[in-house]
Amino acid sequence: MAQDPFRFSERLKGIRPSGIRKFFELGLSMKNPIDLSIGQAHFDAPDVVKQAAQKAIAEGRNRYTVTQGIPELREALRARYAARFGDISGEDIMVTCGVSGGLMLSFLAMLNPGDEILIPDPYFIMYKHLATMVGASTATYDIYPDFRPTAERVRARITPRTRLIIVNSPSNPTGYAMTPDEAKGLAKLSDETGIPLVSDEIYEDFMFAPRHVSPREFTRNCIVLSGASKSLGMPGWRIGWMLAPRELSEKMYSLQQFSFVCAPAPLQWGALAGMGLDFSAHRQDYLRKRDLVFEGLRENYRAVKPTGSFYLFPELPNGMEMERFIEACIKRELLLVPGTACSDRATHFRLCFAASDEKLHKAVAILNEIAVQIKK
Repeated sequence: MAQDPFRFSERLKGIRPSGIRKFFELGLSMKNPIDLSIGQAHFDAPDVVKQAAQKAIAEGRNRYTVTQGIPELREALRARYAARFGDISGEDIMVTCGVSGGLMLSFLAMLNPGDEILIPDPYFIMYKHLATMVGASTATYDIYPDFRPTAERVRARITPRTRLIIVNSPSNPTGYAMTPDEAKGLAKLSDETGIPLVSDEIYEDFMFAPRHVSPREFTRNCIVLSGASKSLGMPGWRIGWMLAPRELSEKMYSLQQFSFVCAPAPLQWGALAGMGLDFSAHRQDYLRKRDLVFEGLRENYRAVKPTGSFYLFPELPNGMEMERFIEACIKRELLLVPGTACSDRATHFRLCFAASDEKLHKAVAILNEIAVQIKK
């Protein structure tokens, strides 16, 4: 018998297909799904952004850019972060292939096999698997039931192997946005322990609280990751960016040269055209959608009211198991993400309210119908 020619790496044993993408693919096979599973804004990229990308293509800006991104976009981002954080002279901006690209570069640059990262529970699933890819492991700090990422909760989980603390605000999947006191506490903890923070801020424009707060406001021991995917309605363009201490970002240039090479050239010009756009109308629209869903479900579902992003993370109806709940939703062509895809617990589910009002009203009706049936 011929030997199987494919020998898979050990790291693949720790990588499972995304439970979230599974429901996205399921939706493609349905005729009329109410798909509230995938995390992307429901609006398209603005015309000015698309036109700038098209213009760049027509003008032949289709070759490699410098690894760290076109200077014009980096300067616009530098001005944006200087306005927020003050002196950033010791730091640098790098354009990445989405926030996921920035996470991968950060992990490659700072983690060795056997190292550990701390992530919140609930969490964005990619954190775990990217750590596995570089030979590191993950430990969680529990933020149930209020989803607050406090320094006390993180400190209790630090071990001698801890090398990075991951924070995500506004959060996927909970919709929670940290307060200034929480950000200060995490910054102080990072300074005391010397463990850097990696702050995933991709939903920073989707804020319902007074303002977005970054731990970087209170410490330089922080890598900030964000991008244009959500707020400019272009997740498929893969344009992200990173603010990091220069000695670290310069190492990441080399890593990007030999991996992603550079972010897509014409699309960097498109993102640049979107830097100064007013997001307030979208923010108000999503605030209204949040209230539509939260108020529509509150009689039958317990949930923490989101202060950012476009997710709600309610508890399952009393007495209902996750598998049975998801099956009941799929039977009605409603697609949600089971909490087990983004948590060590099987008690909640993620609902993305980046959808039309019509679909949200239908989803609320279906979920209430399921909850009422359970009570009978």
